Amino acid sequence: MKELFSLRTVRKKIVMLSKLAGVALIFSYILSTGLPVSEDVSFLIWLGFVFLLVLGIDFLMGRFITKPISKLNTSAKRMAGLDFSSPCDLASTDEFGELSASLNTMADNLQQTLARLESSLAERKELVDSLSHEMKTPLGIIRAYAEGLQDEADEAKKQKYAQVIVSEVERMNGLIVTLLDLSALESGAASLNISRFDFVELAETVAGRLLIDAPDTDFELQYELPEQKAFVWTDRRRMEQVLENFMVNARKNVSPGGVLRLELTADDETLHFSIFNQGRPIPENDLPKIWTKFYRDSGAQYSGSGLGLSIVAQILSMQNLPYSAENRADGVRFWFSIPVTE
Repeated sequence: MKELFSLRTVRKKIVMLSKLAGVALIFSYILSTGLPVSEDVSFLIWLGFVFLLVLGIDFLMGRFITKPISKLNTSAKRMAGLDFSSPCDLASTDEFGELSASLNTMADNLQQTLARLESSLAERKELVDSLSHEMKTPLGIIRAYAEGLQDEADEAKKQKYAQVIVSEVERMNGLIVTLLDLSALESGAASLNISRFDFVELAETVAGRLLIDAPDTDFELQYELPEQKAFVWTDRRRMEQVLENFMVNARKNVSPGGVLRLELTADDETLHFSIFNQGRPIPENDLPKIWTKFYRDSGAQYSGSGLGLSIVAQILSMQNLPYSAENRADGVRFWFSIPVTE
């Protein structure tokens, strides 16, 4: 019964007003004709009541229909001009209120979409600028050595110049492949291939290849690994990529003759990986930036693409695994943690 007489729709409001107007007209006519006055005076009284009734109906129609439509129209025009600074403040329980809420929701979604688009365009511009900057150096080297090949008569120097050109081409190819891989991870085009494997064995394999058997090593390697196996559920190839990037980064930045310490410790539920390289610390203000594309601090060498730690961050973030970097008294420590499984 309460729902039957509620005014939750515009139609019900109009129907209710029309019924009230009809009842009021009938009642006023009966009342005016029953007064002890002449017929002309009675008609004038009834006509005055009708005039007041029309004004009242006009006021109520303006409140229920015209004013809400005006507010909605003003808000829609403002949103059409991409001005989302103030929402539509129409508070009503009928269709106009629902339309107002829908407009505000649409405005919020549009604002968020535009913000993401602007951010995406800014990131793309930054990426293009960074990539162009990264390409300038190898392209400049290739051009210089190619010009040297044209004028050089010494076969040994020609061979050396050709090797440099090949090396720089491989560097650019590696940069592009790595960038495409990172873009695939960020866009969701590349997914994780989850499997169960022994993480200790993987860490030993990668460390042996990159730190122990690597030629021309000029650092003191210290390491601590669990004696027992520790199994994890994750993407083996991607986690190998994470370990490789961390180890290569530490090997590049360890000071000559300094300590490079690899640790993998386990508790009941978690594996904790860390790698420390003795050497120059990262400026504290730059620590959050090291995970971004093409970042290099002032002391970095040209030998890297500046994408390794970005890939590490993306892979670990996709799995909600904690990771970080921190300065120590005589170097830098990188770490991450991963749950173990039975």
